[in-house]
Amino acid sequence: MKLISGISNQPLAHDISRYLGIPLVDVSVKRFADQEIFVEVLENVRGEDVFVIQSTCYPANDHIMELLIMIDALRRGSARRITAVMPYFGYARQDRKTSPRSPISAKLVANLITVAGANRVLTMDLHAGQIQGFFDIPVDNLFASAPVFVPYAAETRTDSPLTIVSPDVGGVVRARAFAKHLDAGLAIIDKRREKAGLSEVMHVIGEVEGRECILIDDMVDSAGTICNAAKALMENGATSVRAVATHGVFSGQAVERIENSPMTEMVVTDSIPATEATAACKKIKYLPVAPLIGEAIHRICEERSVSSLFEKPVNG
Repeated sequence: MKLISGISNQPLAHDISRYLGIPLVDVSVKRFADQEIFVEVLENVRGEDVFVIQSTCYPANDHIMELLIMIDALRRGSARRITAVMPYFGYARQDRKTSPRSPISAKLVANLITVAGANRVLTMDLHAGQIQGFFDIPVDNLFASAPVFVPYAAETRTDSPLTIVSPDVGGVVRARAFAKHLDAGLAIIDKRREKAGLSEVMHVIGEVEGRECILIDDMVDSAGTICNAAKALMENGATSVRAVATHGVFSGQAVERIENSPMTEMVVTDSIPATEATAACKKIKYLPVAPLIGEAIHRICEERSVSSLFEKPVNG
């Protein structure tokens, strides 16, 4: 097995490397004067099972292009199998046509990764599960809920009754599974989205009065939805509100909104690295996913089951 890291999330790649006890392959990533990306793998990979770790977060286009070039370099270096390890899969929200003559960019990215030469994809909490079907190669979609968030929520829950809340109807399945693990109640936020990036909370469906509430989502981008949901829960009598989400995108005024929201805590994984602003925010907490991804890589290499990882915590 060989591990190679792009530049998008090197702290996570180093943590995965330490978990597996395998050093990262030496690789050179440079840019020409016109910002073209050049990648050179500085070690022999012929006949190797290679895992390329690269979250396609901001700047998404640069990181996707770097991943494609890296895969091509490995293919031309005669790697036996190439697995694209994408803790965060960019463009996942563009999984369907939303208007006439609009693209399905998630499918385009899937095609690019396949054509570049990847034999397999390992990712985590895809925004839309059907994206797995966009690939003609095997896809392992990990879930952070049971292995990462359930143990944390169980350790930090208060004596108040607990309710897990989905910030929209589309996240009910995720919230229901989370609630089942914690033997908690379930509630849903009914909202109306006026336009992309803005949402208006309408009302809360479920019992939240006098209860500790945990909002759960797959990602937080502008944080408008999650902050409006937290406000609605407090207005409906919740004793406290915090939120968990796998991917902390945190674009625009997200950090400021979280700081000013009634949430006591915003918990995300390190699938996307912390920025200076998010690291300085006392409400934002990062949980490590290197043990989960590292164990999945180990099992893929040994041709063992990956699905059992979703059922219990994975400890480093």
